[in-house]
Amino acid sequence: MTEAARDAAGAALRDHNRFCLVTHERPDGDALGSLLGAFHLLSALGKDAVMVMDGADLPLPREYDFLDVSGARTSLPEDLADRVMVYLDCGNLERNPVSVVGREHGVIVNIDHHHDNTMFGDINYVDAGAACTAELVWQLAADLGVPIDATIGEALYVGLVTDTGKFMYENTSPRSHRMAAELIEAGVNAHAVYRHLYEGVTLAKLELLGRALAVLERHADGALAMVKLTREDFDAVGAADSDGEGIIDHLRSLDGTKVAAFARTLDRPGPDGEVQRKVSLRSTDGEIDVSAIARAGGGGGHRRAAGFTTSLPKDELRAFLIDEIAAQQHDSA
Repeated sequence: MTEAARDAAGAALRDHNRFCLVTHERPDGDALGSLLGAFHLLSALGKDAVMVMDGADLPLPREYDFLDVSGARTSLPEDLADRVMVYLDCGNLERNPVSVVGREHGVIVNIDHHHDNTMFGDINYVDAGAACTAELVWQLAADLGVPIDATIGEALYVGLVTDTGKFMYENTSPRSHRMAAELIEAGVNAHAVYRHLYEGVTLAKLELLGRALAVLERHADGALAMVKLTREDFDAVGAADSDGEGIIDHLRSLDGTKVAAFARTLDRPGPDGEVQRKVSLRSTDGEIDVSAIARAGGGGGHRRAAGFTTSLPKDELRAFLIDEIAAQQHDSA
């Protein structure tokens, strides 16, 4: 089925001429990399393609600001009905910054690697065995005979290196390294990408990490390592929202942890003005499926990496996570 979907997705990109590309809200490296990679792929084919992003997600966070999204629109094109909609790295429609539900639009091509994808497209090229959505774009480029140049390669490499955790996560495969080798041969400066993504850390980011470690909580006999930061924590050290990236990796490295959770208050309130928190989850050994926890909270993701947004008060959020972990441990006992 995946091969048939891959063929159908490739045919749609080859046979149509006008496209609208979107990814999920608050895009990470794979979302941005697959979005830009697909945009440049279509441009290389001579297609009329536009990228649409939420204005709230621009400009990009510091670690991604070397990626050129200057051509991205913040509103849907008026000729949407004449364009193929290409959703990249989107597990469901609800996580998208621009909704086409109820609007007239063309064929929907859904390209993703989340195992809980809701298959909302007319064509669903969804491969949960892929390390990242950028990998699927890389495969489509080969199918369509588009040579990988340094521009396409850099975008796809960002998706690959971030979603594999610098090639350390369980989803890293021989295919991941073959892809990396091809992208580097195409001209990608792997060291420069690494420097942009993971070095050049600001003092504010380090001070925020210090605050996070100072309020670390452990629950469920150590199975849950949890940190909650408020807007005031970020403001006190002059940290940007993106400076919270990487904190959860310190939590997941803690011995005995099964689930790492990092909750931070969002600038944007909920529809009724309530405080909202973005909750990032990581499973350290795969015993706990954090995507199931995220779905219960209204989000989604992968078995080992997932997230959701909630208006639950801090105590209720903690209790929710403890209960969800306990339920999975009970089921597996």
